[in-house]
Formats: sequence, structure tokens, C-alpha cells
Amino acid sequence: MKFKTIIASACLVAAFASNAHAEYPEKKIEIIVGYSAGGGTDVMARTVAPFLERYLGDGATVVVKNMPGASGQIGVTEVANADPDGYTLGTFNLPGMMARTLDRKADYSADSFTYLANVVDDPNVIVTAKDSKLDTMEKLMTAAKADPGAITVGMSSLGGDDHFFLMRLQNGSGAEFTIAPFKGSAPARTAVMGGHVAMGIFNLSEVLGFREELNILGVATEERSSLADDIPTFTEQGVNVVNGSLRGFVAPLNLPEDVRGKLLEAFQKAYDDPEFSKAMLASGNPVKLTLGDDFRALNQEQYDFAKSVWETTPWK
Repeated sequence: MKFKTIIASACLVAAFASNAHAEYPEKKIEIIVGYSAGGGTDVMARTVAPFLERYLGDGATVVVKNMPGASGQIGVTEVANADPDGYTLGTFNLPGMMARTLDRKADYSADSFTYLANVVDDPNVIVTAKDSKLDTMEKLMTAAKADPGAITVGMSSLGGDDHFFLMRLQNGSGAEFTIAPFKGSAPARTAVMGGHVAMGIFNLSEVLGFREELNILGVATEERSSLADDIPTFTEQGVNVVNGSLRGFVAPLNLPEDVRGKLLEAFQKAYDDPEFSKAMLASGNPVKLTLGDDFRALNQEQYDFAKSVWETTPWK
């Protein structure tokens, strides 16, 4: 009788645990954003949150917590060190988050996370001032090859997608440029418009509102962007470069498989919802979904390229 009682009790405990776990999410889910409120990553997270609530179901609540500092490093470190229970998620920007493991000491690595979904691919563009004679990609590349290093390039910083785009452009074309880094995209954009640098490299979302003052020479996508379908891709112009700023979501390593599965399903359903695409585009976030293991592979690709740039052109 005592043995039967023990078995029955164990079964009840197991059943209770299983049911409790199956009810995920039982409490508030927190998305940690490693940047200040109002920035592109923050806006992306706040746009995604209500759709996650909708498709996680069970009365899910998703809130955003800003932990700015160290170019996103503080926030993503917090995620890496959190309990892997599905209640702490974080935004994850590429190539920046992996570049931070190369240009400084970082308490996380590519193996510190469960990769959920990359949802934004904000492609790079090349721009020149409206009155510049370098108003086409052909003219720009001709000038760059004729006088190596003479073309100055304004960009928001070193070690980010703008920088890596330029490295890919140089590697693929043989042209040489001179980098002029600024503390942010706004001052870099102002420098281009004022003619202080010959060209600039930005993300598409950062220049769409300035088309009367800038020539957009090309966009680094495989196909033309729905945000500006009149702008040709670089590939169309004989320069095979695809690159951009990627923004997605991760969780701590060792997330339970059933929780991971539910989150991946929610991201997929959100992506399939026409309202989601409309909301994301309205917030200036071009949508492109990469889930789970494919997101992990994308991260590895970005890291490998960042490492090669670090080793050959150190900016530290």
C-alpha cells in the first residue's frame, strides 16, 4: 500500500509539473533592449511585442525593458546571464553584437544564446549629396578606381554593418575608399549633405526621409526593396554586394525545447500576419524573417566576416 501511494504521488507531481510547464507563458515576458527608448531597435521590439502576445495566447503579456549602454553590450549580457525559462528575451543586432566580442572584453559569445528569430533586415545604401557629380554608381566606382583612397566615406561608426558593407564592396570591386567615421548616423548624414565627405553608407531607413537632399545610388538587397522600389540593387549595377543591419530576438542558452517551439511558432504566425508587416514597415523596419537554426547560422556568418575584418583592418 505504501509503495502504491508513493507511485501515485510521484505521478501526480509529474503531471502537475508537466501541466504547469505546458501553460507557458504563465507570467510576464520581458524583452530586454540594449538601447535607449525611441531608437530603431526599441521601436522594433515594441512593434513586435503585441503580436507575440497575440500568437503566444494564454493571455500572454510581453513588456520591453531598456538597458542602454556600451553599444548594446549591457543589455545582451543581461540576457545571456538570465534564467533560460522563456521569460527573459532580448533584442540581438548583427553584426554589432558579435563585433562587440572582438573589439572589447565581452561576457558572452555566440554560444551564449538560444536563437529565436531575426525579423528585420535594414539594407545598406550608398548616398551622395544632391548636387554631387557622383550621382550614379557607375560614376562613383569609376572615380574610386581612378584615384584609390580619394573618395571619402561617411558612416556612423566602425565595426558595424556600414563598415562591413564597405569592406565587402572593396573586396568585390578592387576599389579603395577612405573611411570617415562619425558618432552616429545623423552627423554622418549631415556631412554628406554638406559635401564634407564624398559619399555615405547608411541603412535604407535612415535616408528615406532625405531623398530631396541625397542621391541614393543603390540598395544592398537581392531584390528591390518594397520601401523604395525605384532604387536599383547594387547587383543590378554589376556590384554583387548584399548587406544590412539585422535585428532579431534571442533567449538564454538551454531554453526548454517546448518553450522554444512555442516562441518560434509565434514569430512565424506574426510574420504571416499582414498587420505585422504593415506595422513594421510603418515604423521603418524592413521585414525579413529568419528562424531558429537558420538565425544561428546567419549569426555565425556575420561573426566570421567581422573576425576577418578585425584581423585585417583593426580599428581598435
